[in-house]
Amino acid sequence: MKKPVASEQFELGVCYYPEHWPEKMWEDDYRRMREMGFTIVRMGEFAWSIFEPQEGCYEFGLFDRAISLAHSHGLKVVLGTPTATPPAWLTDRYPEVLNVTYEGVTLQHGMRRHYNYSSPKYRELCAAITTQLAEHYSGHPGVVGWQIDNELNCEINVFYSESDHIAFREWLKQKYVTLDQLNEAWGAVFWNQTYSDWSQVFLPRPTPVPKQPNPHQALDEKRFISDNTISFAKVQGDILRAKAPGQWVTTNGLFGHLDSHALTDGLLDFFSYDSYPQFSSISNDAAEVNPLRDRGWGLSLSVVRSISPNFCIMEQQSGPGGWVNRMDMPSPKPGQMRLWTYQSIAHGADMVLYFRWRTATMGNEIYWHGLNDYHNQPNRRLREAAGIGKELAGSGQAIIGSVTEANVAIVRDYDNEWDGEYDVWHGPFMWQSNKEWYKALQHKHIPNDVLYIREQTTLAELARYKVLIYPHPAILSDETAALLGQYVQQGGKLVFGCRTGYKDTRGQCYMRPFPGAARELCGITVEEFTMVKGTRQPTSIQWNGMPDTGADAFNDILHVEEDTVEVMGTYASDYYAGKPAVTRNTRGKGEVWYYGAVFNEEAALNLIEHLGLRSPAAEWLELPAEVELQIRSNADTSFTFLLNYEETPAVIRVAGSKTDLLSGEVITGEYTLEGYGVLILQ
Repeated sequence: MKKPVASEQFELGVCYYPEHWPEKMWEDDYRRMREMGFTIVRMGEFAWSIFEPQEGCYEFGLFDRAISLAHSHGLKVVLGTPTATPPAWLTDRYPEVLNVTYEGVTLQHGMRRHYNYSSPKYRELCAAITTQLAEHYSGHPGVVGWQIDNELNCEINVFYSESDHIAFREWLKQKYVTLDQLNEAWGAVFWNQTYSDWSQVFLPRPTPVPKQPNPHQALDEKRFISDNTISFAKVQGDILRAKAPGQWVTTNGLFGHLDSHALTDGLLDFFSYDSYPQFSSISNDAAEVNPLRDRGWGLSLSVVRSISPNFCIMEQQSGPGGWVNRMDMPSPKPGQMRLWTYQSIAHGADMVLYFRWRTATMGNEIYWHGLNDYHNQPNRRLREAAGIGKELAGSGQAIIGSVTEANVAIVRDYDNEWDGEYDVWHGPFMWQSNKEWYKALQHKHIPNDVLYIREQTTLAELARYKVLIYPHPAILSDETAALLGQYVQQGGKLVFGCRTGYKDTRGQCYMRPFPGAARELCGITVEEFTMVKGTRQPTSIQWNGMPDTGADAFNDILHVEEDTVEVMGTYASDYYAGKPAVTRNTRGKGEVWYYGAVFNEEAALNLIEHLGLRSPAAEWLELPAEVELQIRSNADTSFTFLLNYEETPAVIRVAGSKTDLLSGEVITGEYTLEGYGVLILQ
């Protein structure tokens, strides 16, 4: 039975590093945390050498005092297992635990995440420190939960030590059993790559053209890394379950080459995420049209929600961010930290911890600012956090356990994400189309989920949604296509984009007309296709009764095969002018759309209109485009979150009357929502 994120109150807190500060400061720190309404702190995730200064010699005194003092002030403690930063004595004595780059360079002590998951010695040492911590703190009344490691696969998510090559070989033996089957799956006959002995098989290694491995090997590499990461985490998770059964277990992440759904299903009570909305702002392409900036971070939060409907934010951005040499993010403006906090809550968070209590005065993160500045004096961010603490002390209990509502889902899967890292013919398209669909839905105030298609996905999970948008599933199995067919037959509406269905689960191309496994669903074939780049001038799509839209990046020229198919748009120019670009196929009670290009916001808006999608609050609420709408509900109440991402006020109109959960104010008629303002209407 999985433990809930929060059961009695909304948990608001902060990351705290007692080992960084003189002990005489702790009391004042904890006192001020409680005065601000904080209830929980995280600590310990980078403190291995403090817990175990020499191999086999354990010392708990510093953290015993820090945890007991926090508990005496009414603060709960989340302890991190400190395995993200192995100490110098460990890497010096056991250099085989260090990670190795693709080029064969051993990564040395001096930063973090410099280890590999496959080393038997490292797993042994991680198990030992986790066992000691769990036995020591399992009965401590102040410790409520555990975070395994820290940000698995952050900084680096590829591993090429000798231990990794050996583990990959064993993983392949389990998957394929025989070399013949491996050779067939990897298409090893191409370029004479056929293996005759398992000792010849490795993870990808340097080739004459840099980083150009066999693509099927590269896909299996990502699958292996994910399974191996989960296996590494399981060593600690099993110990914590056995030794500390009364405390919950989580980990923080959402990084590459990791099936976070499988990780959570098998090991965790709930998933945790580190939310830094300004990453979305600073990474925007300067050429992007109508960027969402920090509002776009909600798409990542939607992914987190697909893993855990209710989740923890283990690190919430609270100030300007950056290491000494990278990520120079500006300071949030007044109100933005509060906005970002409620962005997390609107998307499903029942626990939020700010990173961090006080900005570090040493190390790589001296510019990754926390709530307190170096001088430790009152500041604007502290006042803002205290205001949030007061609000959530009054309203948070009503919110916890409620879940988001959406009847639209953007569909993803890990195989296409991992295969798309290498395959430029479909890899970049998924990310662009996801973002553009999210923009269009956001601006129309239509909440959406993100749904990951997995082997265990059921029709019931799909049938919760009126519309599924699966932009570019190049890898599409017949089994997944059949499941999607059942969804459509019972009344669902399914939208595909270009490059759909041309690979099997090995990453090999089907010897059948595109869109391969989706051909029967769509009722069309792809007559021809082309990249749109270089000297190839972009064309546009002429829609039936809708504005023309650009046909971005790639064009599938379609051919109608079934009389149930209606052509909804055609290409406007080039040698395929007048050819079908957008089709709709009626199947059972539902319909399947095929869009022959990469999605942009305008195309998504046209489809939203055709699909009959409307805001769930359309009957009683008028909102400008810059305000986000999210809905959380439980058996008794619905909570409508309104978040203004602009610095200027926004005018909304409410038919009837609603009460703002945060202030108690009754909202009716025209209302001006302040810049970066938040309402939770019930």
